Amino acid sequence: MTTAKDTTKAPAYGTAKDTAARRIRAAGDQLVALSHRIHAHPELAFEEHLASRWVADALDDAGFEVQHGCYGLPTAVSATIGTGPAHIAICAEYDALPEIGHACGHNIIAAAAVGAGLGLAPLADELGLTVRVLGTPAEEGGGGKILMLEQGAFDGLHAAMMVHPAATESAAMPGLAVTQFDVTYRGKPAHAGAYPELGVNAADAMTLAQVGIGLLRQQTATDDRISGISTEAGSAANIIPDVSRGRWIVRTGSLDTLQPLARRVHRCFEAGALATGCELTTSPVSPDYADLRPDQDMLTRWVANATTLGRSFPHVPNGIAGASTDMGNVSHVVPTIHPMLGLDCYPAVNHQPEFTAACITPTADRAVLDGAIAMAWTAIDTAGDAVGDTTGAATGDSPNAGP
Repeated sequence: MTTAKDTTKAPAYGTAKDTAARRIRAAGDQLVALSHRIHAHPELAFEEHLASRWVADALDDAGFEVQHGCYGLPTAVSATIGTGPAHIAICAEYDALPEIGHACGHNIIAAAAVGAGLGLAPLADELGLTVRVLGTPAEEGGGGKILMLEQGAFDGLHAAMMVHPAATESAAMPGLAVTQFDVTYRGKPAHAGAYPELGVNAADAMTLAQVGIGLLRQQTATDDRISGISTEAGSAANIIPDVSRGRWIVRTGSLDTLQPLARRVHRCFEAGALATGCELTTSPVSPDYADLRPDQDMLTRWVANATTLGRSFPHVPNGIAGASTDMGNVSHVVPTIHPMLGLDCYPAVNHQPEFTAACITPTADRAVLDGAIAMAWTAIDTAGDAVGDTTGAATGDSPNAGP
């Protein structure tokens, strides 16, 4: 591989990898402590004030030029080091889930991203790298990366990467495109025993919509997913409910098929309104997430590097599938990877309390260091190719950049 720098002065890639790994392992206690601290203080989307500050401080201490509260988001972080022509971003997530905390392991993601940054920091200029660690809030439904993408956070990049814990190891998550929206029915209250005929039942409207969706699922594609919850359905059994609310998610294989499926789901809600006489309103929760398109060359490098660390990638029938990530939108604009780090905890899986507990075990702590080292090594491998083809840099003006 060639670089824009004088290769007689650049370190051998093997030596650079050794240096990165030593630096990450030397910071191992610090990185594991960061993972556990974030885990112990779960913060929801756009409220990750502690976690984002801890990530920013760790990178500032390592010599990065750090911005905290950037791209219009108070809990976004951008930390840069190096001035080389190959621009590579490493993404940190740190938001938690309601009630069950870090049941998707974003504490591991954040610590591994910081670790990769620490490993690359002393090598960036010698290898022709500019390293950007991005703290990206609100992956769990808020679309933080999409908002940052629209504000230019990913402009000029040749590659972007992150790691994500799961029950089992996987080189690439089959991320689906997703849209998420709130539903509200408004009817008319009445005494449920004395004057039920004077009421317009909003809870019935939601029930009818759910029946329609249940029947619709039989006519959808294999990778389509429709899920939702009722968040309000009345206040007392003897009052006809005049308001019902819910939140619904529609997933499918690509952005091209997302809106046609979403329209079919919306018609089920319209049917509930028509049948009961209720008024229906819907509103999006976040920008639409795009399907994840991993870069195959980077993925090959990742697998080779992770295998060197002792991780393996067998065919696992219980691997994570049907999930979505706002990293998908990034992958439509910048060559991207999003490998899954197995915690060997199946049947405890993402978004379960048991997975929350699995994310601070010794296996999870090893995943922090392995993820950091493998990302640093993959960035080193990618550097030469990136500067050899500057046309691959993102401009942020792709038609697929946003929802």
